[in-house]
Amino acid sequence: MRLPALLTVFLLALPWGVQAQSAEPARQRAVLVTGASTGIGRKVTEKLAAHGWFVYATARKENDLKALGALRNVQAIRLDVTHPEEIAAAAETIKRGGRGLYALVNNAGVATVGAIADMSMDEFDLVMKVNVYGPVRMIKAFEPLILASKGRIVNIGSISGIGASPNLMAYAMSKHAIEALTDVLAGELADTGVHVIVVEPGNYDSEIGKNAIMRVGANSPVLSSPGYKLQADRSIYKEPDEVAIAVEAALSEPRPKRRYMVVPNQHEADWTLNSQIHQLVQLNEGQPYTYDQAGLDKMLNDTLVGALPRSK
Repeated sequence: MRLPALLTVFLLALPWGVQAQSAEPARQRAVLVTGASTGIGRKVTEKLAAHGWFVYATARKENDLKALGALRNVQAIRLDVTHPEEIAAAAETIKRGGRGLYALVNNAGVATVGAIADMSMDEFDLVMKVNVYGPVRMIKAFEPLILASKGRIVNIGSISGIGASPNLMAYAMSKHAIEALTDVLAGELADTGVHVIVVEPGNYDSEIGKNAIMRVGANSPVLSSPGYKLQADRSIYKEPDEVAIAVEAALSEPRPKRRYMVVPNQHEADWTLNSQIHQLVQLNEGQPYTYDQAGLDKMLNDTLVGALPRSK
């Protein structure tokens, strides 16, 4: 089957970045951001607080809590998303605060690397507990407050939740789960006024690689797995300011997108969209209800009706 027309329409017409829409002012609305000590979570906290949002910023370490608490419009809360008792305590703190809660940003996450045969189950379990169980527990605890404010839930996914790379099994599995969580929850809350959104970053500077190496040990054979090498120093990548901009757009835009892909370069955008196209072809080929080229083009064009234009 040939797909040039489909590819052309798909790559040119789909939105490539955060769209400029008239943003609704924050009006000191309260937002809870998990994993706010460094990286994406810290950038999101700083940007929202600077623009007038009140941010409940969570972290696990005392020094990080002190640093966050020193920011204007920020209240630091001790929270490890793998500890249900800390989630419950945070919910009580926010209820007592009297501000309500407009939005939850599920950002806390960990990564790891290694082939299935080499990865310890303890490491696999940790990734699932933080990246999958964590957001589910947070949503269960804070959904009543979000419903009361007709607010928003923003899950931080990854382009690894769209495609997959060798030796990133656990991380990619966890981020694919975030895609499903977002879609299912959006359907469940469709009539409530609550928007559920996933922001899917590519490679940006963060502590995620360093933390993974500290857990598995710098000399672990799994870190030299063929085809992938985990980097402790991610300073070669851009700061995640673009991700923070996307999160604020997801919280502010009157009609937010379901998905905000945020990547630092054309290569990562191409990789992500082509991952989806290859999956479409694989699903379609060689089965009793296969679409031909014209049928796929029509399906795509029908879906693109009303899609936002390419951002500048």
